[in-house]
Amino acid sequence: MSVIIDIKNVVKIYKIYDNPVHRLKEALSIRKKKFYTEFKALNGISFQVNRGDALGILGKNGSGKSTLLKIITGVLTPTDGDIAVRGKVSAILELGAGFNPDYTGRENIMLNGTMMGFSEEEMKSRMQQIIEFADIGQFIDQPVKVYSSGMFARLAFAVSINVDPDILIVDEALAVGDIRFQTKCINKMKELKENGTTILFVSHATEQVKRFCNKAIWIKNGNVEASGESSEVVDLYEDYMKYEHVKSDKLEVSDVLEQSNEDNNFVIPSNPDIIASITNVEINNEMLKTFDPLEVTIEYEIYQKEIEGFLLGVAIYTPDREYVFGPNTHLENISIPNGIGRHKVKYTIPKLQLLGGKYGVDVGIFNNEGIVCLEYKQEIHTFQVTNKYFSEGKFYMDHRWDVMK
Repeated sequence: MSVIIDIKNVVKIYKIYDNPVHRLKEALSIRKKKFYTEFKALNGISFQVNRGDALGILGKNGSGKSTLLKIITGVLTPTDGDIAVRGKVSAILELGAGFNPDYTGRENIMLNGTMMGFSEEEMKSRMQQIIEFADIGQFIDQPVKVYSSGMFARLAFAVSINVDPDILIVDEALAVGDIRFQTKCINKMKELKENGTTILFVSHATEQVKRFCNKAIWIKNGNVEASGESSEVVDLYEDYMKYEHVKSDKLEVSDVLEQSNEDNNFVIPSNPDIIASITNVEINNEMLKTFDPLEVTIEYEIYQKEIEGFLLGVAIYTPDREYVFGPNTHLENISIPNGIGRHKVKYTIPKLQLLGGKYGVDVGIFNNEGIVCLEYKQEIHTFQVTNKYFSEGKFYMDHRWDVMK
């Protein structure tokens, strides 16, 4: 496959001034005295992206991901190193970037198209398609300064994804959209990927990276820490985020081990934002028949004394992401362990009433009645339902036939 992005030893150094006045002092200094400290955002990064790849880019905030993307798009120039980008780039880096707040959504579509090198006629031919994809109703003719962040995301994504780019760059833009819009965007990105578009996808939702991307790189402190198949890189990154650096408070760790039956594999993550995680999910069988039991066993860990309002949900979807069924422990008033340690819960459907087809299982842990997602595993397992022909449709419902005459 041909290389479409070639990054060689790229370095990006920012000058950090403690005071804006220091810039002026430096400019006027006869002795060329430096009034800044250097921050190296990228430290000699090298990698290649082949045409048609979907590359996930992982890394903590401040690791250098956004700087790298801005260099690829030409917004920033590298301090050192070489970069070659072969093809038309469409990027969503920051919400509202390139938008004039006083222009309407329709006018901003034309403005963005012009900035990407399209003629007025070309953008007019795409206008209706973009408006329908954004789906923001009458707001398309309102100034974008009145838009919510979700509307910004919809319009920005609609413009970027409907201009037939050779390279599409998406930097956390999906995070502000609702689930329906996220699904719509992912489906469109899949369509572009199948048609040969190269996609660079930055997301903290590692399951999205694992399932959508075929390749991934992990950037750590301005360096490429790992690269390769997306599933392998995601696993390395998740392990690092959870287990690489254990908190130094020995009493706290000791307390945890005592409460988890001295399980030496239980380790508190260094990242304080991770307060719970799903560690393993198993199903009893990947080949089922209607009325067979479906069992989903979920293991999870909690890393603080207690999580108030903690709940667990299991959902079944079709391959097209049609929602089939999705109860959770909060809705059904089921009490599950919510204190520090490692826990296991089994979810059982005694008689599965689905008819033939393939289905996926999602598992999520939440708090605050499901408003705050602590971790979500999309399509963590799939199963197939097969039967000898005895009915049609998707579900079997109890019923009877009565002859009235």
